[in-house]
Amino acid sequence: MAEWKEYKVHINREATEAVSNILVELGSAGVSVSDRNDFLSLPEYGFDTLWALDEKDFPADGVLIKGYFYGKDASEETKQALIDRIEALKQYELDVVDFLVETEDVIEEEWANAWKKYYHPVSITRYMTIVPQWEEYTKKHDDEKIIFLDPGLAFGTGTHPTTQLCLQALETMIRGGEQILDVGTGSGVLTIASALLGVKTVQAYDLDDVAVKSALDNVNLNELDADIQIRPNDLLKGIDVQADIIVANILAEIILMLIPDAFKNLKPGGQFLSSGIISEKKDEVLESLKENGFEIHQVNQMGDWVAIIAIKPEED
Repeated sequence: MAEWKEYKVHINREATEAVSNILVELGSAGVSVSDRNDFLSLPEYGFDTLWALDEKDFPADGVLIKGYFYGKDASEETKQALIDRIEALKQYELDVVDFLVETEDVIEEEWANAWKKYYHPVSITRYMTIVPQWEEYTKKHDDEKIIFLDPGLAFGTGTHPTTQLCLQALETMIRGGEQILDVGTGSGVLTIASALLGVKTVQAYDLDDVAVKSALDNVNLNELDADIQIRPNDLLKGIDVQADIIVANILAEIILMLIPDAFKNLKPGGQFLSSGIISEKKDEVLESLKENGFEIHQVNQMGDWVAIIAIKPEED
């Protein structure tokens, strides 16, 4: 029976997205994040619990991020590369404090299948429920929209507060018939939600080819009417469109780099939804949005995470 190696990174919460991306770029077949804030905050917001959660699995401080490697990728060189790249995050002014990297052997069958018994449908809003593709689920009411996902690559199951904030915001932003850009699409969950809410076209981008495949696979699980294109791209570099909505659920530091291109690629009156922003970075992102011409429409927060809806002003 094949053995994989699990790489565990215990680090401060702000580094979650960056370390997850590093694991994927190094070849991890999946990423999971254990964050005690998620465990403690879910009941407060009234969501059904997606996982059969056990409090002892959550670190008392910071987060525990796990990646999975096999064969030649499961090497000491990979471990050292992981450590070096986490250290390098400090040059991007990301507040990376002390971290610990450990490895452990795991059995393929146990890792690949055992977790599925804990993954169940979750109601994100009254109108939107995320369902693992192998689960049978019956709508609770006619207006309920179902997002089917295969979260095997863990690019975003919809349960993290940043994604929940985006899904809730999209319900208020989309009226039907819009053109939307999804930057850093990951699992494709926001693309799928946008299509279910009635947008006309979605152009989704991700820097990682594996994420693009994951998003395409998940889009194909859902019966969608929108015209959807998903392809690799570095943020909005080289993109020249006039969209109604741009959504980016990524790291605050990356959002800061994206803001000028987001403004350029929005129609007057268009909306920019940014999430993945740790609360300590909120003011910096808000200031940059204003400096680049945006008007702040709404700021929403869940636990330590913030989502911002900004509007490109109408032309005089």
